[in-house]
Amino acid sequence: MSGLSTTGATILGGETPAGIINPAIEDIDNSLLFWRSLAHWLGGMGIIVLTLALLPLLGIGGMELFRAEYSGSTSDKLTPRIRETALLLWTVYLGMTAIQFLLLWLHPAMDWFDAINHAFSTLATGGFSNLNDSVGGFDSVYIDVVITIFMFLAGINFAMHFRLFTGDLKSFFGNREIRFYTLLTAIFIVGVSGGLWLIDQYSFGDALRYGSFQVLAILTTTGFGTDDYALWMPFTSFLLFLLFFTGGCAGSTGGGIKMIRLLIIAKNVGREFKQIIHPHAVLPVRVGNRVIDSGILKTILGFFVVYFLIFITGALVMSFMGYDLMSAMGASIACLGNIGPAWGDFGPTDEYAHVPIFGKWVLLILMMIGRLELFTVLVIFTPWFWKN
Repeated sequence: MSGLSTTGATILGGETPAGIINPAIEDIDNSLLFWRSLAHWLGGMGIIVLTLALLPLLGIGGMELFRAEYSGSTSDKLTPRIRETALLLWTVYLGMTAIQFLLLWLHPAMDWFDAINHAFSTLATGGFSNLNDSVGGFDSVYIDVVITIFMFLAGINFAMHFRLFTGDLKSFFGNREIRFYTLLTAIFIVGVSGGLWLIDQYSFGDALRYGSFQVLAILTTTGFGTDDYALWMPFTSFLLFLLFFTGGCAGSTGGGIKMIRLLIIAKNVGREFKQIIHPHAVLPVRVGNRVIDSGILKTILGFFVVYFLIFITGALVMSFMGYDLMSAMGASIACLGNIGPAWGDFGPTDEYAHVPIFGKWVLLILMMIGRLELFTVLVIFTPWFWKN
């Protein structure tokens, strides 16, 4: 589940409650390491194809959600046929994976096996590495920069990548969700890097290097690590914690809440302030030139409520099993948001091996619910779904 959901949470290298010591990542056979990364890669694009092909069949649980996610652009249906659209998206996905693989393989610190595993994990925003120290184990500025860039690209709607590669620059650069995603990324890179430089006393170069990488790793729900953010000062740590409640663009391989929802919620909040000043004015919520339908707005608001209720429930279960507040909250949001590393006992240098069996099942379910967009899973457990 951690692989196919692109969460990247691992139990390798730790000790289970029964006293079994799991082997370290470096001691695992290459075939299994490759399978972990391949599961990421298949799960990343597989979810996008699932969104295109299956969610419209679920009515309010799927089609409204699909429309809500894609309401930032004119249309992400590239061709009239789902099969052709899926093939085009897979072509873009495969091409970008190949480019990153070659760029990583160029560096002497990485052999072809390291390069293919990290390319699979990056484009899928998964986070599995074949080193226990993750990307930080290579200690290379070049590798950090390449993976940072491709994490950013993986967080963008792949339909927009296709439009960019076919020369439709206006659709790509005019997309409101991509603009919002880029702006939010830039703001947090400046904030986190500035905090590392001024408060944590990193050199300017190291602050920018580690800050940029970690912001993209959490924002896109990839979960790679080059530095132990759990040791950062409270200001920089808190900024990074906020990113656990974001996610990539709709139509990307990233998990989480997604940028289009955050953008629409932000615009709705702005509308409410204007409505107080002008109580009789008709003020629709707009994304670009498009008016967001009230039904879509209600679906998004409902999504936020359900998302946070599930997050709180997961944190309560983990705290009931004896974990401290940050560990319980971190594990819940890291699995629900498909991020992987969290806080406390589940920080970037830790693993999930010590979680009791029941807790592992809870976290596994959170991974599935978060990856399949809440309503797609929860609607199955409603009586009216089966009656209709």
